[in-house]
Amino acid sequence: MAGAPLSTDVADTRAMLEAAAAAHGDVEAYVEPGARITFADWVGRARSVATQFADLGVGKGDVVALWLPSGIDYATCYAAVAMIGAITTGLNPRLGRREVESILQQADPALVVADERFAVLPGHRMLSRAALTTDVSGTAPPAVDLTRRDLVALIFTSGTTGTPKGAAFDAEGLAAGAAAAGVMSAPYDRRLTSTPFAHAGYMFKLWDQLVWGATLVVPPTPWSAQGMFDVLRAERVTVAGAVPTQWAKLLEVDGVEPSALPHLRIGIAATAPAPPELVRRVAERVGVPLVVRYAMTECPTICGTEPSDPPEVQFRTVGRPAPGMDVRVGSDGVVEVNGPCVMRGYWRNPELTAEVLRDGWLRTGDIGVLGDDGNLTLVGRSGDVYIRGGYNVHPGEVERTLSGHPGVKHAVVVGRSAPVIGELGVACVVPADETSPPTLAELRAHVASELADYKAPDELLIVEELPLTAMHKPDRIALRELINLHHKDIQRRQPTRG
Repeated sequence: MAGAPLSTDVADTRAMLEAAAAAHGDVEAYVEPGARITFADWVGRARSVATQFADLGVGKGDVVALWLPSGIDYATCYAAVAMIGAITTGLNPRLGRREVESILQQADPALVVADERFAVLPGHRMLSRAALTTDVSGTAPPAVDLTRRDLVALIFTSGTTGTPKGAAFDAEGLAAGAAAAGVMSAPYDRRLTSTPFAHAGYMFKLWDQLVWGATLVVPPTPWSAQGMFDVLRAERVTVAGAVPTQWAKLLEVDGVEPSALPHLRIGIAATAPAPPELVRRVAERVGVPLVVRYAMTECPTICGTEPSDPPEVQFRTVGRPAPGMDVRVGSDGVVEVNGPCVMRGYWRNPELTAEVLRDGWLRTGDIGVLGDDGNLTLVGRSGDVYIRGGYNVHPGEVERTLSGHPGVKHAVVVGRSAPVIGELGVACVVPADETSPPTLAELRAHVASELADYKAPDELLIVEELPLTAMHKPDRIALRELINLHHKDIQRRQPTRG
């Protein structure tokens, strides 16, 4: 097995796929519960599906939406779409009806490939997952004139307005992501995935996988700490990505020790910052460094820590800019990023693109401090968005959904810091009937019926009235203080364990 990565100096994504099939042919590309596929078979199957898509009228520049679980079929469709010059967007299976409708309205896909478990979408041309071509011999799809400036991926995020926005990436950007991988990539890594394939953590990393010949291991669902431990051992995983909550739960599993995971070389705290104590415990119990990566959908590679960094850097910062990337802090304290990993722009939204991309610099919305040593420390967020387990949650859309519950008169949602998971959503509710306020379970079920389940509030605080600012808007600062006082009071009243 060769040890050198492929060159990123390739004409387009289709050529990159073919080069990877030739160089890594017998290497496993994907492992999912009950199935495996090599690079040669993955690309061969993608050729057949690309021909199928072309026969259905999908052409260069069209969008294909994948409403599929993470795994081989998703990966095959993504590669197939790229082969014919079309653009892939993903629909996270956890999204609610409103979010799916909003994304599809903006993306206007020529085709939606959907798992049979999901609903038929009126007004959209749909192809069942079961109807996908499975021939790995791969008849060549139609020839298409492609360049590295052709768009490959359209990755949607809720951002800071609550409305999904599509960050567009071309092959040039995906190639830059592979070049900027740093310690996260080595030849023939076996990576345990931690985010859905519709997430930037997968979509942006297509070229990275092709360049390095990496195997992506999809964990079984539902996730469990024991299941993660079993997969890490059985699949000889070398790079494990997981959200901080998952790392914390892994440490509670019997038998987790360095000798049990001899192949693992690095752990990645994905999608959310890891508390200092968690970083220390992973190093002791698992025996590998837990590096932190700072990224966002609009720029999936920004900066990160290194295994050799001293503790004060590992535990308190998000590291230094990745190769090819520049980071600065504006006069208002907002972190700005420039470099080839920045998105081309928001899909069909030049006005919003102009707001966040100024002279090539992306305004992240995060407040930070850049140290003399080049390490970036994040100190807050410019908006009200809170990050729950790696997922951005915008209070406005949750509040609008809560207002539709008959037991709610007014509602404001505020993020509260919490160990491991990052932040929790607290719903501050003025009930419609003070004698019979809604329960947390009722409100969670109501929100989850409309939005992604992770956006459902975690805690409920019933109030007689909402504090208001001078502009008669909900005073979120006052609410945060009230929430913190309430939380401290609950902690004081909890019995002490002896």
